[in-house]
Amino acid sequence: MQNASIIVLAGGLGTRLRSVVSDLPKCMAPVNGKPFLAYVIDHFLQQGISNFIFSLGYKHEMIIEYLEEYSTHHPPPLTIQYSIEEEPLGTGGAIKKACTLAKDKNVFVTNGDTLFKANTKALQNFHLQKKAACTLALKPMKDFDRYGVIELNEDDSIKNFSEKKHYERGLINGGLYMLNIAAFLQHSFPEKFSFETAYLEKFYNTNCMYGLVQDEYFIDIGIPQDYARAQNELKI
Repeated sequence: MQNASIIVLAGGLGTRLRSVVSDLPKCMAPVNGKPFLAYVIDHFLQQGISNFIFSLGYKHEMIIEYLEEYSTHHPPPLTIQYSIEEEPLGTGGAIKKACTLAKDKNVFVTNGDTLFKANTKALQNFHLQKKAACTLALKPMKDFDRYGVIELNEDDSIKNFSEKKHYERGLINGGLYMLNIAAFLQHSFPEKFSFETAYLEKFYNTNCMYGLVQDEYFIDIGIPQDYARAQNELKI
């Protein structure tokens, strides 16, 4: 795999988890004795990605303290950089700010409260082959209502985004992307904006955006039920 960095969006407050987790950033919610974020980092290290850019906001000092400790047990080539928001910028603003730290033309992006064990080498190869502005890793799901659905054209370009409702089956946005930085930053975004609505859903028709289906393990700990499921499914 070509050298690539990954931006990890880890600024979430975790308000929907307050009933089961104390006042912690969402990515720091403990799962079997260690923060959920550790499982995310471990997966991408196993995939051969070693350059991490953490986009932080809420209680960033706590996350930095943990990551500094984590790095003492994981020697180079692991490298860690921090992009810290003074105030919430939305997912788009956070990615835009973090992109200034990336050294490559393309960068992976993922959520710190989501673990999608997709094949990043396949995602990167597909993204470069398509000369895509953005490639989304898509997870097939059955019988769900928590997520919207993405449809693809025959060439795997994004056909449309459908709103959240009950679906018997469909492809969801797995929260893992490969992003062409120049193609993304060419747009005149405000300082604060949503990556999902102000970029993906607004420009998929005019930009080269594609989806790659990856039927791999996926969990989003944003609600108590799935946080509880993580305790059973993720082991140290």
